[in-house]
Amino acid sequence: MKSVKVRDYMTTNLVTFTPDTKLFTAIKTLLDRHISGAPVIDQEGHIVGLLSEWNCLQRILHGSYYEEVGGVVADYMSNGEDVHRIDPNADIVDVAEMMTTHHWRGPLMVEEKGKLVGILSCPDILKVIYDFDTRNL
Repeated sequence: MKSVKVRDYMTTNLVTFTPDTKLFTAIKTLLDRHISGAPVIDQEGHIVGLLSEWNCLQRILHGSYYEEVGGVVADYMSNGEDVHRIDPNADIVDVAEMMTTHHWRGPLMVEEKGKLVGILSCPDILKVIYDFDTRNL
């Protein structure tokens, strides 16, 4: 398979949240867009975390027990240090190998000059393989 760059297959039409987005606004966006999570960015476009449907479910169940449901994305998101970042010029096969070797399951944040420019997820990588295989049938 020839070298394919992340930038050729990453998603660039992004849904993002800010830390002060209301939790239920974020949940509605995830549901309406049929996505499992979205990056949380600051005013300069730097990634500060990731809000996933798993974060929401886990915290809402815990909060409902204590009758404390609501808040803002910052209260529920995964820490920005836990987000996997890659370069848009990385080879997509190398990235896929890193994902499987390190058991990275969530989407990868594509950064250029410290700012979010896209997301690469498993379906994006599968599309590369599918496109390659269907051209070679």
